[in-house]
Amino acid sequence: MDIAIWVFLSSGLFLGWSLGANDAANVFGTAVGSRMVKFSTAAMICSVMVILGAVISGAGASHTLGALGKVSAIGGAFTVALSAATTVYLMTKSGLPVSTGQAIVGAIIGWNLFSGMATDPEVLTKILSTWVMCPILAAFTAVLLYKAVTKAINWWRPGLFQLDQWTRVGLILAGAFGAYSLGANNIANVMGVFVLSAPIDTIELAGIEFTGAMQLFFLGAVAISIGVFTYSKKVMMTVGGNLISMTPVTAWVVVMAHSIVLFIFSSQSLSNGFVNMGLPAIPLVPVSSSQAVIGAVIGIAFLKRLPIQWPVLGKILVGWVITPILSAVACFIGLFIVQNLFKQVVV
Repeated sequence: MDIAIWVFLSSGLFLGWSLGANDAANVFGTAVGSRMVKFSTAAMICSVMVILGAVISGAGASHTLGALGKVSAIGGAFTVALSAATTVYLMTKSGLPVSTGQAIVGAIIGWNLFSGMATDPEVLTKILSTWVMCPILAAFTAVLLYKAVTKAINWWRPGLFQLDQWTRVGLILAGAFGAYSLGANNIANVMGVFVLSAPIDTIELAGIEFTGAMQLFFLGAVAISIGVFTYSKKVMMTVGGNLISMTPVTAWVVVMAHSIVLFIFSSQSLSNGFVNMGLPAIPLVPVSSSQAVIGAVIGIAFLKRLPIQWPVLGKILVGWVITPILSAVACFIGLFIVQNLFKQVVV
């Protein structure tokens, strides 16, 4: 790739790093927070599975973002990604598990406002509805899973050591599944705005064709992995231990519920299956792993009547509201600067 392309893609890579530091941490946050899995082990598994999910299954959710705003100029794509990345970074530095999806949607709306393009209300409504559906669905999934798991444990009656071993293995497998689903669902947030604007040719390796989009998704996934290793531990501890007190089994339920929800909103096959059965298609939208984890945690808290750290939850909810607004404003200002100061085409 030309050096200029790398300069423009740097904002997407920064956004990927921010997602790894924030959202990707959530797939192992409860496992690390409950001391069942070491951070280094979690980071390694998460990194590998995020890359696989992004490259193999990352295309589905990117079409929805493309319909929200068709950013066809690479200068505009650079600014959109940079605005979202900066917003997520600032929230991450505060220890808040905010949504990268909310940040990129806010930035795209900022681009639409700057360029005079209309924001499709139907697409926007679909995206906003998933922001509400995601934590609620995760809460219900967590409750059902917890009831099923506790019944199974009471029936099998494993020893304490055996249960501990089962839970550790379960947390690792659930985290791997969650990381794959995260890569498939959220890579559109990281590199989706570059698909139309970045001139990357298809290449062939070992008889397999890798399209420009797949190459972008791979680069973004590597950036996510670096974010996991370098800056995710603080957010892991916020999600894993500061909101409610969790047992290892509860931690597994939260990770699994989160993973299932992310998979539902990224699976093209599952959505097609619903249509074939005469049901409405599942919206393939990049949803927030943070929202899924928080929803699952709250579901368990209500079920078990556990005390919730309301100040921590309130801080997280404020972050969710501020994120898209801050990102939209940052993008609008950034586009003005890039167009007028650096003389780049942004629309």
